[in-house]
Amino acid sequence: MTHSSSRATDDPQGDTGMIFKQPFSRRDLLKFAGGAVAVVGTGIWAGNVLMPEAAIAALGDPDLYLAGTDGWIYLPKTPAIPPFHPDVLAPGLLTTYIFGFREVTGLTDIQLSNQQNKAQHSAPLFWANQFDPAHPVDFKVQLTNLGLALRPDLFDAHTLHWHGFRNVIPFFDGEPSGSVAVRTGRIFTYVYRPREPGTYMFHCHVEDVEHVQMGMTGLVFVRPLQDGQTLAGHTKFLYNDGDGSTGFEREFAMFLSEVWAEAHWADAHIQLPEWSDYRADFSLLNGRVYPDTVAPNAPINAAASTHRLAVETDPVTGDLVAPVGHPELQYQPQSSLVNCNAGETVALRFANLGFREQAMTLAGIRMRVVGRDATPMRGRDGTDTSYETETINIGPGESFDVVFTAPGHTGPGYDTYMLYNRNYLRANNLAPGGFGGQATEVRVYAAGGVPAQAYPNDLGV
Repeated sequence: MTHSSSRATDDPQGDTGMIFKQPFSRRDLLKFAGGAVAVVGTGIWAGNVLMPEAAIAALGDPDLYLAGTDGWIYLPKTPAIPPFHPDVLAPGLLTTYIFGFREVTGLTDIQLSNQQNKAQHSAPLFWANQFDPAHPVDFKVQLTNLGLALRPDLFDAHTLHWHGFRNVIPFFDGEPSGSVAVRTGRIFTYVYRPREPGTYMFHCHVEDVEHVQMGMTGLVFVRPLQDGQTLAGHTKFLYNDGDGSTGFEREFAMFLSEVWAEAHWADAHIQLPEWSDYRADFSLLNGRVYPDTVAPNAPINAAASTHRLAVETDPVTGDLVAPVGHPELQYQPQSSLVNCNAGETVALRFANLGFREQAMTLAGIRMRVVGRDATPMRGRDGTDTSYETETINIGPGESFDVVFTAPGHTGPGYDTYMLYNRNYLRANNLAPGGFGGQATEVRVYAAGGVPAQAYPNDLGV
């Protein structure tokens, strides 16, 4: 049996797409108060009782199936931060305890249960198409909660909050005081109609200071309706610009996050961190630190990567397949390396869900900022307000969409340009040599040196 559709539960924090035929108790009545239910004049429930339209929309297979759980990742072991890093409880090559999400679409029941304690960071990259009223198709994300293997005493619920989504239906917002949270063993389906293209982020909104810092964060973007048209020589775009000014040949998601080693150690060792003492020991880019950021992606199923970066899984266990040559990065599958050909237009999608402002610099190449917080850089009258820069300052909870034109290159090999966090105190991770953290490389090959992209963050070589 595969997990692809909704299932009934007797709990209001379970799934939404359900039809009930059994008699209703007073408790049932209270649970479903406000729903669109039919009552006959005698006060007896009539026939099948249907959930509200919003819940009925959750029926059918989801586009994405996520699971919330805990796990371990790898960060550089030297220099040590005793007793917090590396954690003595960490298994094998890993060092740091996390909470996180896993993409579990298509796994069997047994495989799904085996993913407890196997969260990844950053959370799985996914994307949706802009909602088209002429051809209405909802985007559905199903979320289950596998619980915490290392901390079974913690029974935290989880949610998926799409940060920056405009006018979201509160029921699907993922903010627990106004919507539904998913308790251990339950399933809930979020339904979206994304109308604003651009780059966003998502996170668990339960105990959000803790769950965000512990790693339940990721990047999501929305493709514009304009995609597929040919404008200014491009067929892929960041926004519905009308003139091709946000077009690109390649795109790369760059998700910024942080790790405070003491807080992660405390959660693993049944301690309580003092959040007012927060400091970032590690600054991460797509869940890794440099030079691990330029290590390859984990093997990707290109055919399945229609709305998500579909990492290959073990056919027996369902566990993630590690990047080639990097078993320590099994639960950090996404590379930040940028490969491109001379003269190509490249889009970078930045999102920051750390607690600090970051300054990302692309040395030697000018970037053009064409969008911010999923809003194109256009005035109310359509005036172009995009601008060129080599550094963008990204505050917590902010996103930027930028494009650049790859400089010329001829001959074998490639030219390297550094993309790095200009705040060195947050970039070096106290590592020998003084570098690391939120940094990666842009490698420019001669024309035709890198095949066309099959999916976002496809390295091509």
